[in-house]
Amino acid sequence: MTDMTATLRILEPHPGVFAYYDGRIEGRRLYDPGPNWLDDGAYGLGIASYAIVDAGEALVYDTHISLAHAQAVRRHIEGLGAKSLRVVLSHWHDDHIAGNAVFADCEIIALKLTADALDAHREQLATSTPPISPLVMPNRLFETRLDLQVGGRRVELHHFDIHSADGNVLWLPDDGILLAGDTLEDTVTYISEAQNTATHIRELTRLATWPIESILPNHGDADRIATGGYEASLIDANRHYLKRLMDEVRQGQAAAIAPLKEFIAPELATGAVSFFEPYEAVHRKNIAALTAI
Repeated sequence: MTDMTATLRILEPHPGVFAYYDGRIEGRRLYDPGPNWLDDGAYGLGIASYAIVDAGEALVYDTHISLAHAQAVRRHIEGLGAKSLRVVLSHWHDDHIAGNAVFADCEIIALKLTADALDAHREQLATSTPPISPLVMPNRLFETRLDLQVGGRRVELHHFDIHSADGNVLWLPDDGILLAGDTLEDTVTYISEAQNTATHIRELTRLATWPIESILPNHGDADRIATGGYEASLIDANRHYLKRLMDEVRQGQAAAIAPLKEFIAPELATGAVSFFEPYEAVHRKNIAALTAI
């Protein structure tokens, strides 16, 4: 049987902030040769979940893409001496909640929107490839903002309607560190709710007003994450991509939209994002999603 965590890398982009990164390995699939969400939508693009550990307490941000990954995360955290564990979910998508069962004995915090979405998609998640069953639900819900303490560190949870209606970012105000979930992504954002793209653009504008020093996205480049994360320019890079794409589609120019590397040339030139070739397929799916509406 394949060792599901053979390529998992544990990074520490900031003191006490750990990233559990897997994927972006050319030619390697983790779960199955056939189409499946784990390889095609997560491992192939690279994915991280995170943990904040301080003074014997830990806060896990997303439970990763499999039970084996979640078990590895928990072993590492407990190996650091954490006795009190809590989980925060960034949103309801499968590659962020697949390991929930490993933390079933913990407080699992999420937006009420996330709990509603998980319940509505319960059958879809259970019959997906690979399936998520049993689905362990969050047991502490909030609406817009929730303030927490992890050891001596202040943590804020904030709702942003970006990527999905239930986007939930984790903010460390004393450090200027944003754990972004899927609200931000490198190379480009994945459009999962095309009908709400105008809202996503407005919400990215709101996020850009924050005093952010470092961004840690769930999908990004491992080396950038390992060395402290992305600059705040990642926000505008994602926003400009969506705005240009939506404008082109609205003008009936979808068929003429340039390949991704050319389309995001300004952002590549500034270093706000880096080019990862598998995102060309994401770019084409984004065009199709916007064209459909």
